[in-house]
Amino acid sequence: MKAYISVDMEGVAGIATFDQILRGGYGYPRAQELMTEEANAAIGGAFDGGATSVLVNDSHGTMDNLIHERLDPRARLVFGAPKAQCMAEGLTDDCAVALFVGYHAPAGAPGVLAHTFSAHFGEIRINGLRVSEAEVNALYANSLGVPVGLVTGDDVISEIASKAFPEAEIVTVKAAQGFSAANSISPAVARKSIREAAASAVSRAAEMTSPSVPLSFEVEVDMPSPVAAELAASIPGCVRTADRTMSTVLTSVTDLLGLITVLYELATGSERSRMAIVNRR
Repeated sequence: MKAYISVDMEGVAGIATFDQILRGGYGYPRAQELMTEEANAAIGGAFDGGATSVLVNDSHGTMDNLIHERLDPRARLVFGAPKAQCMAEGLTDDCAVALFVGYHAPAGAPGVLAHTFSAHFGEIRINGLRVSEAEVNALYANSLGVPVGLVTGDDVISEIASKAFPEAEIVTVKAAQGFSAANSISPAVARKSIREAAASAVSRAAEMTSPSVPLSFEVEVDMPSPVAAELAASIPGCVRTADRTMSTVLTSVTDLLGLITVLYELATGSERSRMAIVNRR
């Protein structure tokens, strides 16, 4: 039985500030350790639950955050960016279950370091509803027939996930006290709970259902600037529907993740260009 784990950083116990999640920050090395140990807890739990192989995808930022030599050697690791399927890279239809560790609330929600795929995006909406990264990645998993068995993070994403994935194990490792403030449980306690929940999820994988995926998706992304939205509208099938908003209709979740990956790079590039102009003044 193959288990798939996507690991982000913002939803890890003991993490709440930009200094921790951005490479170069004084808190970043410690955050790498915390992220790696929660990944290890999920890996250990997956094997406890009956997995025979585990694939981990580093899903945060530059996607090369996990400390390889500290990672459970039984697991394989996908890392580096950009990746066509972004946070769901490596997820295939032979996986029995998908586990989302260290996840966070979407842009516009009052969670710790809340955003959706990029800090440069505003909301991402699918068929008129604001979505989190967990929900988008779950669409991809479900399109492959793979159920989501675990979501860990703060209390805001936990509430969202408990409604979106009623069969999944939910582990709340901290409560949001603001955008960059949290009331966190001990990392050691979080790891114990994650390991137990991952084991339960994997052991129940065969009993879980994989919801059907809509035939089409109306996707709206709020870009960081009018220029970014204008550039996004040059992508075939995309239109600019507001000053900073692009929209398109897709029929494939693979295309959805691919579009988000491209828009991520476009938004990042446009913001770097804007800041370069500002700094020259």
